[in-house]
Amino acid sequence: MSSKMEAGLRSGIGAGVKAETRISGISEKFAELKGRGEGALISYVMAGDPSPEATRDIVSALARGGTDIIELGLPFSDPVADGPTIQAAGQRALAAGMDTEHFFELVEGLDTGIVRIPLVCMTYFNLVFRYGIEKFVTGSAKAGLSGLIIPDLPVEEASELRESCEKHGLDLIFLIAPTTPGERVKKVLDRSSGFVYLVSRLGVTGTSSKVSGTTKELLARVETDIPKAVGFGVSNGSQAAEIRKAGADGVIVGSAFIKIIESGKNVNERLEALAKELKNGILEASRKGE
Repeated sequence: MSSKMEAGLRSGIGAGVKAETRISGISEKFAELKGRGEGALISYVMAGDPSPEATRDIVSALARGGTDIIELGLPFSDPVADGPTIQAAGQRALAAGMDTEHFFELVEGLDTGIVRIPLVCMTYFNLVFRYGIEKFVTGSAKAGLSGLIIPDLPVEEASELRESCEKHGLDLIFLIAPTTPGERVKKVLDRSSGFVYLVSRLGVTGTSSKVSGTTKELLARVETDIPKAVGFGVSNGSQAAEIRKAGADGVIVGSAFIKIIESGKNVNERLEALAKELKNGILEASRKGE
């Protein structure tokens, strides 16, 4: 454990909103937004990149910018779904000493600035398995997380994790890609809760210049009452608006935020500004769709 990581975690303990007061739940958040005719902005950052202190400030900036749900990456050495930008963020976090125990401590000490922002952990199954499935889910719930995303865990092999999540009140969120067959889509939807993560294009995470036609086709193909959130490639307000117009209940943005963090320049101000741009795009599309 690095001295910087230890000091950062110590300074955050007790400084944030208590987990039990912060959690509202993902389904409740989507219901709240639906009642106002809004779509959700779901923002992803890597926990511990570049430090625990910075992560707390980053989360607060995203909250001020209008983020509705925050995904926090728990870094893993072989992140198969991540593009180079998020991989680099994971390496920075690992180098700073981030691991599962420190992740839970960091989450528990967070102050989102807005109490009703659910927090979701996105990580890989190797970390969960090594830590112990029940122990990991218990730690997640105690820290104040509302859900888990494990992109490399097939739905067919997720029964133990899903049962533990159900027991502890966490949502387990699965991914559906443009190539996912219809029968498997049904299986994923039967076992999903919170929201379903629709992959906007093939490949790994990263920003893109335009919204693909496959995104719109996928939104039309996935018929469910579970909220549908689209990620992989979204980087600006116009893309967020287009995805919302196509029928998404939520828009997931990660790499665009990570690039700002990587730059080290006016990070919190720029994160807040980008979140506002994305949320405004979603709001504008929601108003036009009424």
